[in-house]
Amino acid sequence: MGQRTQSATGCLAALAGLGLGLAVWMELADGRVRRFEASPDWRLIYLALPACLIGGIAVGTLGGLLLNRLLRPRRQGPPDPG
Repeated sequence: MGQRTQSATGCLAALAGLGLGLAVWMELADGRVRRFEASPDWRLIYLALPACLIGGIAVGTLGGLLLNRLLRPRRQGPPDPG
């Protein structure tokens, strides 16, 4: 793989992780952001949202790194001089 392909794969993996983190946060926050006759739960926005987004980006980045390691051709040793 070329450098551009590796860079694009890493960026796409990080974006996919960001989307995954946002989807997890949406599932956690289902109905808890604005409750009936209660104040909003600000911990969801100030603590859970950044944790889910950062965690999702980390998982996506590690997945992209693993994908690059698996798809990259293995280098062979230097040729014999003799």
